[in-house]
Amino acid sequence: MSVTGTLALALIGLVALTLGLAIGQRHRTTTAEDFLVAGRRLSWPMATATLFATWFGAGTLLTATDEIHASGLSAVALEPLGAGLCLVVAGVGFARPLWRMRLLTLGDFFAQRFGARAEKVASAVMVPSYFGWIAVQFLALAKLLDHFFGLPIPAGVGLVCIVGVSYALIGGMWTVVITDAVLVGVIAFGLLVLGGGVLVKLGETASSPWAALVQTLPAGHGRLIGSRGTGELTSWLGVLFVGCLGNLPGQDLLARIFSARSERAAAVACTVAGGLYIGLGCVPVLAGLAAHALVGDQPASGVLLAVAATVFSPAMTVVFVVAIAATVLSTIDSAILSPATVIAQNLWQGSDATVVARTRVCIVGVAGTGAALALVGESAYALLESAYELGLTGLFVPLTWGLFGRRRSEGAALAAMLVGSASWAVHYAAGWSAFAGVETPVRMPTSLAGAGLSALAYVGVAWLTRRRAAR
Repeated sequence: MSVTGTLALALIGLVALTLGLAIGQRHRTTTAEDFLVAGRRLSWPMATATLFATWFGAGTLLTATDEIHASGLSAVALEPLGAGLCLVVAGVGFARPLWRMRLLTLGDFFAQRFGARAEKVASAVMVPSYFGWIAVQFLALAKLLDHFFGLPIPAGVGLVCIVGVSYALIGGMWTVVITDAVLVGVIAFGLLVLGGGVLVKLGETASSPWAALVQTLPAGHGRLIGSRGTGELTSWLGVLFVGCLGNLPGQDLLARIFSARSERAAAVACTVAGGLYIGLGCVPVLAGLAAHALVGDQPASGVLLAVAATVFSPAMTVVFVVAIAATVLSTIDSAILSPATVIAQNLWQGSDATVVARTRVCIVGVAGTGAALALVGESAYALLESAYELGLTGLFVPLTWGLFGRRRSEGAALAAMLVGSASWAVHYAAGWSAFAGVETPVRMPTSLAGAGLSALAYVGVAWLTRRRAAR
């Protein structure tokens, strides 16, 4: 049988196995709490597995590899460094107090700490931030199907969308966790094999893998932070903070914190998953840098597949592509379920008895929107960064203040969300990468500026509210 035929059977087998496993576990989803937060029964290893599998998707594995190949080591600021640090920060500071609140969604947090209006606005701000992330996953697998089978991108996006919706519909969070636990093993195996293969191949071209890497890197590609002055440093820090802080107010992260069986399990899972994310995320970084030695400056995209084809035998290529598919599939179901849960629980409200039915309807709508965005044509890296930026500019400040601040004000929270989100929207529409479109020696990234404006809005409105109350 040809490699293509073997790969097709392997991918079908992967989907059939995980769908069958999800269907087999469906009987354990009997309540809304089971569907939305896995019955709050996850041990820290299970929570770690689903956190890692959910976050380690196309952004880290495929999109970041292409960006690192094109731009150099500095591109790790977003993936995997920023996102990995986000999990560590969540484990150290956020997981325990959030778990103790016994919530279902991010919207529930804003409802409890600030009020019903804040709940609606926070949910409305959070939901759009997921569409870019979903689109990246759809595009990644669609391009893989196009590369190996010649399936047109629109058809590939549609097929991947159907599979992702099926995962999410069957049993909600519990079945997502079970399939993630299986897929994470495939992911880790594929990454470790790739990393070893790249090092061996580099060692064949020079006295050592490191020597081969250094000799072929374009000028400046080996620097973590550029050397062109303060402006480049602030830009890099802006991207780092987008990845590190913009992901904190996300339903995908919070749902797994809420799903843990104890606050300790939630904190340990986040911290361990963050370490694994950064550690295993170094393999795609290595592949992106090594591509200059192994495949040259081409292709501009699909770098990981090109490197894998150089490193692996046809049989191992099949194994690695299955690992890529497992990586992206493990992210897709969670990326779809997270905003669907918030819409059904906090925006399209009804009785508790119908929340699961409402969530299933929302799953289909969210997936369809993500698929439409995937076909628009914007670069995957830009979609990913914009998805993270909205969380940082619109939600990070009120989430942090609501969790740790003593004096809380619904008006201040609303002002922070609206000002931060409006700042992001204006800059995104105008195409400005610096605050107000002004390039200065000390360059202020739009994400940091938006978060700063959000903080000023919160503090200012809270102060005015206290003054009025004192009169």
